[in-house]
Amino acid sequence: MTNPTPESDADLLRKIKAGDTQATRLLVDQYLDRIVNYGTRMLGDRSEAEDVAQEAFLRLWRNLDKWRAEAPVIHWLQRVTYNLCIDRLRKKKPVNIDDIAEPEDPFENPAKSLHEVQVSTAVNAAIQKLPERQRAAIVFAHQEGLSNIETAEIMEISVEAVESLLSRGRRGLRDLLQDLRPELQGDV
Repeated sequence: MTNPTPESDADLLRKIKAGDTQATRLLVDQYLDRIVNYGTRMLGDRSEAEDVAQEAFLRLWRNLDKWRAEAPVIHWLQRVTYNLCIDRLRKKKPVNIDDIAEPEDPFENPAKSLHEVQVSTAVNAAIQKLPERQRAAIVFAHQEGLSNIETAEIMEISVEAVESLLSRGRRGLRDLLQDLRPELQGDV
């Protein structure tokens, strides 16, 4: 996947402002999966993540006139998605981890081993147990592949705060997965 430049985002947004529906489709096609996947990892619910993604795009459309092409659109969408997910997580009642549906296999590869699925499921369940800011930092840095600087910009915190959240998040994951370590290492 190639990352679009801020200029290509600016071109698309200019066309969208002019009423170009093809540019709208292209922008949505370019970013929707990433936003839904991020929301799914934050919320643990793909349907709810799709609602969040829809709201993020609606907010983009509503704010087109205010858009400054200083950063890629994806960073703005990720920031809005992050805020929407945090709002939803704060409104939710505590959820029993056993009630969370098992995540879909994003690779849909029948050759993928059962062991890899079990490891992925265990890690995703552990990520869901992390405090929301640690979870967001882990997802942005490790699952979205963003740099600490990009993560800091999206979360509107310092790079040092991101590093601290990542350190605590990794420690939390290690502690949460400690009892499963022999099973996770397996004989694959």
